Amino acid sequence: MARKKIALIGGGQIGGVLAQLCALRELGDVVMFDIVEGMPQGKMLDLAEANRVDGFDADLKGTSDYKDIAGSDVVIVTAGLPRKPGMSRDDLLSTNAKIMKQVSEGIKQYAPNAFVIVISNPLDAMVTLCQRITGFPKERVMGMAGVLDSARFSCFIAWELGVSVKDVNAMVLGGHGDTMVPIKRYANVNGIPVYELLKKKYNGDMRKVEEVMTAMVERTKGAGGEVVKLLGNGSAFYSPASSAIAMVEAILGDQKRLLPVCALLEGEYGVNGFYVGVPVVLGSKGIESIVQMDLDAEEQKLFDISCNAVKELVEAMDKLL
Repeated sequence: MARKKIALIGGGQIGGVLAQLCALRELGDVVMFDIVEGMPQGKMLDLAEANRVDGFDADLKGTSDYKDIAGSDVVIVTAGLPRKPGMSRDDLLSTNAKIMKQVSEGIKQYAPNAFVIVISNPLDAMVTLCQRITGFPKERVMGMAGVLDSARFSCFIAWELGVSVKDVNAMVLGGHGDTMVPIKRYANVNGIPVYELLKKKYNGDMRKVEEVMTAMVERTKGAGGEVVKLLGNGSAFYSPASSAIAMVEAILGDQKRLLPVCALLEGEYGVNGFYVGVPVVLGSKGIESIVQMDLDAEEQKLFDISCNAVKELVEAMDKLL
């Protein structure tokens, strides 16, 4: 059986980690595209020369020609400027929208049957633009955000409770920005609600419990900015790449995983015509279904606020294009 083909659009930090993960896990052959001539070729040559040491079989290629992504089963888009200290994801809108327009046209022409996973920020606007330009079915165009945000929330919970993060389940919905909505009520450690474990840790002091939970929620919302500030030049790349790979594995392996993904909603959650982070089932058909969670009044209010922020972002993008 022929190996799958994965195209990476953007040869920066995230692109490099994506290529390495694809190779190490033998997900398929990989082509990395970047407009900087020589850079993707050099990175992929370097990675290919590690195949004997790491023991993987994959054809790895770097290119600056969109023609080389032809026949790709999955395209992951990371192209765009990264955030710098003091910048919000939304500050990248104008520049990255122009880049995404060109990228989407290349994908449409040369990889018309591919699943597309967008990582570029501001995520909700970029995946919207990609789907509009490619015209691909909504099941095949999605954004990576919820997997990453939920992983971050899970990490903070695990650190607070002193448990393995492998046993933590947490979900973050809404837009990929300051208005994202970590769903506190559903967070659990192997089925035991995080609230219950926090109550035991703090001897039933609910004021302290809410204080700690609020701190974890706020840290989750600002997690990307925290990394940007510490790095000083650039933004997160390990965790976004790993999160995207989880989505690729779910699609190529038909895993039917229930993951939070930026998906086009058409009535679900009361949202129509916008890409927003919600739980979906990912399998061989891409987004195979959208899972409707029961939100309480507070959660729904926060989700609506986040959706409105996404709408404003898309409207701002439309004015620029």
